[in-house]
Amino acid sequence: MIGFRTLLYKEVLRFWKVATQTITAPIMTAMMYLLIFGQALEGHVKVHGVTYMAFLIPGLVMMSVLQNAFANASSSLIQSKITGNLVFIMLPPLSHWEMFFAYVLAAVVRGLAVGLGVFVVTAWFAHLSFNAPLWIALFAVMSAFVLGTMGLIVGIWAEKFDQLAGFQNFVIVPATFLSGVFYSINSLPPIWQTISHFNPFFYMIDGFRYGFTGQSDVDPVRSLVIVTVFLLALTGVAMQMLRSGYKLRH
Repeated sequence: MIGFRTLLYKEVLRFWKVATQTITAPIMTAMMYLLIFGQALEGHVKVHGVTYMAFLIPGLVMMSVLQNAFANASSSLIQSKITGNLVFIMLPPLSHWEMFFAYVLAAVVRGLAVGLGVFVVTAWFAHLSFNAPLWIALFAVMSAFVLGTMGLIVGIWAEKFDQLAGFQNFVIVPATFLSGVFYSINSLPPIWQTISHFNPFFYMIDGFRYGFTGQSDVDPVRSLVIVTVFLLALTGVAMQMLRSGYKLRH
């Protein structure tokens, strides 16, 4: 386990050394969303029987967790490829399991650190309830694992920053913004409600918000099952890529 611990330490230290960029900046971005959308709609909109601020804050926290967990694993691998230091990770006798958990756990740490920071600076703006703390923790950790694994897959696949940026801009950002962060999907026309149910990010955010409000657009158990299946599928893909050395050993 020495190799696993060393790689995990290296990955955590990598983002912690530039915490202003990797931790503080995303927290400030979420704060701006809260001030713009929250102040504009507070007093005019109620969702699930709670104020708009109380509805929005859990969504912003989870959005920050998802985006930063993905960014950590994907950016680390693409930087290692471009700078050429990936060889120093491939040479030691690390198993694919050790590589997988080191990269993904580091992504989980960053995602949860940013999410906690967003919660701390935004919780003052609304009265938040903790109806199901276990669901909050469960969805936060599992969702960070999902996006960390997805970031690992994209980091292995991408060969330049343009490809990584394209995936973030055309997949990750739209999927998070269209997952119910700022609204309940029940307020959408029927066709868009149906489309939203094919977005796995929706189930992560809806299940996480249920832990605070006690209300959700779908059954939280159903959301948990879908997130679990999605995580297992991504884990299988990532493990196969690591095992085969796809775009890593050349």
